[in-house]
Amino acid sequence: MRNFDFSPLYRSAVGFDHLSSLLDSVSRAESTSSSYPPYNIELIDKDQYRISMAVAGFVEDELDIQTEKQTLTVKGKKLDEEAGRNYLHQGIAARNFERRFQLADHVEITAARLANGLLHIDLVREMPEAMKPKSIPIKNGDNKLIDVNQQDAA
Repeated sequence: MRNFDFSPLYRSAVGFDHLSSLLDSVSRAESTSSSYPPYNIELIDKDQYRISMAVAGFVEDELDIQTEKQTLTVKGKKLDEEAGRNYLHQGIAARNFERRFQLADHVEITAARLANGLLHIDLVREMPEAMKPKSIPIKNGDNKLIDVNQQDAA
């Protein structure tokens, strides 16, 4: 079991309390999850990503993509069409799967498409205006203190 010490992070960062529990859940999930189906995560452009999953043998009706609470879940459930087949060798994996991805704040799914046995899921990070960097103007030191008593007498 891996234990991480996050105390140096807490000394210099504010508001990242949930980071240790997030990393712990990710490391726990990675150690218990299977590697099927294989996938790639690409950086397409700044704040644009693509997840490509190898789902050979699946059609659109057998795949389900959902997001909930910053978690992307991709499920594949094969329909029982091949009950009558007699395989001499079955090397194409067509088993049911469920793959979860933890999404960062403000990441949204923009599109999903199935092409040539690959499921492509496009994501984009859209930062709200309040989260974007802004410049704070510095005023000149000419501001004078106003005496409240003098203002009331006038």
